[in-house]
Amino acid sequence: MDELGRKTVEEFKAADKTPIVLVLDNIRSMHNVGSVFRTADAFLVQGIILCGYTPVPPHRDINKTALGATETVEWQYFETTMSAVQELQAAGYQVMAIEQAVNSQQLDAFVPSADKPLALVFGNEVSGVDGEVMKIVDGCIEIPQLGMKHSLNISVSTGIVVWDIFVKLKKA
Repeated sequence: MDELGRKTVEEFKAADKTPIVLVLDNIRSMHNVGSVFRTADAFLVQGIILCGYTPVPPHRDINKTALGATETVEWQYFETTMSAVQELQAAGYQVMAIEQAVNSQQLDAFVPSADKPLALVFGNEVSGVDGEVMKIVDGCIEIPQLGMKHSLNISVSTGIVVWDIFVKLKKA
């Protein structure tokens, strides 16, 4: 592990974080939640907000895919995604839904603000981001897709979006 340069839990918690918060809107699968924790750990994301019926740690099915990331990544729970988004906006975050919607901005064209933290809302595996939440977010980012299905698993979407924005922020 030393050769890989991995941080200890203490080093991780003390490290400067990428100014991104991930908001999970009523995610059903514990495995998806665990995977999002791992992605958040990989890119030193500021934190995760679990909303509604999204499962919360500790749970063995979350831990199975998180592989310890629930111990490093800060997280909190909100009863509703709406209240989480409103609190983030009041705290100065730009809140963007990750969704296929009218007037969405393609991920490759999205430029994150270098001076404003970003919150990304990922929706339910079947129904996406709640319609009422979509009305109050600051915008919508869509992952370009060319195939027939035009949908990705939330854990895959999170990895793609966080990596893209992480790279853009590091270049800024």
